[in-house]
Amino acid sequence: MTTTTVQPGCIELLDRAAELLGGARVGLLAHQASILPDLSYLPDRLLDHPAVRLVALFGPEHGLAGAAQDQVGVGRSVYRGAPVCSLYGKTEADLQPTPESLAGIDTLVVDLQDVGARYYTFIYTMAYCLEACAAAGKRVIVCDRPNPLNGVAVEGPVLEPAFASFVGRFPLPVRHGKTIGELARQWNREQGWNAELLVLPCSGWDRRMWFDETGLPWAPPSPNMPTLDTATVYPGGCLVEGTNLSEGRGTTRPFEIAGAPWLDGRALAAELNALALPGVHFRPISFVPTFHKFAARTCEGVFVHVVDRDAFRPFDAYLHLIAAARRQSRRDFAWRTEPYEFVSDRLAFDLLCGTDRIRREIEAATAFKNDLSD
Repeated sequence: MTTTTVQPGCIELLDRAAELLGGARVGLLAHQASILPDLSYLPDRLLDHPAVRLVALFGPEHGLAGAAQDQVGVGRSVYRGAPVCSLYGKTEADLQPTPESLAGIDTLVVDLQDVGARYYTFIYTMAYCLEACAAAGKRVIVCDRPNPLNGVAVEGPVLEPAFASFVGRFPLPVRHGKTIGELARQWNREQGWNAELLVLPCSGWDRRMWFDETGLPWAPPSPNMPTLDTATVYPGGCLVEGTNLSEGRGTTRPFEIAGAPWLDGRALAAELNALALPGVHFRPISFVPTFHKFAARTCEGVFVHVVDRDAFRPFDAYLHLIAAARRQSRRDFAWRTEPYEFVSDRLAFDLLCGTDRIRREIEAATAFKNDLSD
């Protein structure tokens, strides 16, 4: 591990708090991973800062505390006397801050840890806030943080506009290689919002760095993102949400395992390992989810072991996993048809892929050549 010290943008925010925030009514969009290198919590630091008047907090999906599970609406709350406005409720309209919620602030600070995958929703919560603040004449300060999967590797198809949703609002590859601050600048320019935007960069971050090379502590940004290992597989593992396979929610290794009661894990692992996909080994596994799909039922499937993370292509690997599971039991396998992230007229799998082309190829049993993500 490198000894290079990386400082997230919130360090500069605190160092320059009197200059940047003094005299302003401040709002903060944050979550449980909004921590400093010393593990202190940014909302606490701002609430305790003598030069800062923090008057409102905003929470993304999973809430400020990160306690709510996926696709569970979060209501308003209070943190240390400050009101917390939820930006993930029961309807699509709840994803956007209202003019009323922004009326009492002059500057909105954003400090969210992203994981480098197009479907991770925090980047779109940031985008909705940037758009709303531009319309309301409010300043936005984004405290940048490293992309945990490095800022070099890019994988997966670019989103087609017809498949836009809260898991993909703008054209972007699945594994995008950007930081949340870089995306803020890009979308503010491309979408013509022209918000008053200041991005406080990560000092010392090299784009080739994985998160464990930054020296920063990891805090789960969402309930099912416990480790960097989870984030490493997530650009592929999240695709399982678009099927009736378990993606490992309700276990201690979400997204690293996938399976169902009707699968033969040994046969699935053997078929996938025969493909010799780069950087990965599939181990047969049995597991019993405590909640979510197949709760309290024994599932068979595979554990996705990343043996070379620089060679590993998660999107490609999990497409092969899904296609092989479907081939093994077409009678039992199904695409998810329930509404997904407030969308009911597109399949969840297509929304995640950003296209319906890949699903149609799988259904047509197109011969794959280890290039499904192209």
